[in-house]
Amino acid sequence: MSAFDVLDKFGTAALLKFFAAVAMFVLLHVLRIPVYLLAKLLELGMVRIDKHLAGSVAAAPPTRPHNDFFASRTAA
Repeated sequence: MSAFDVLDKFGTAALLKFFAAVAMFVLLHVLRIPVYLLAKLLELGMVRIDKHLAGSVAAAPPTRPHNDFFASRTAA
């Protein structure tokens, strides 16, 4: 069915609604691209920060036990 057939059968309003829906679909997908790129850039930055922090924490071994609740039994 061509655009002229739709125009003859359903009228100008239906054809304009269809083209408006297609234009809205295209517009939303074009607007989605910068948001996606911003999210990807944010993800890359977070991964780099995570790698840096994980590497700096893992490089230094702990100097004392993590749990100081239980007293050492060798000192008594």
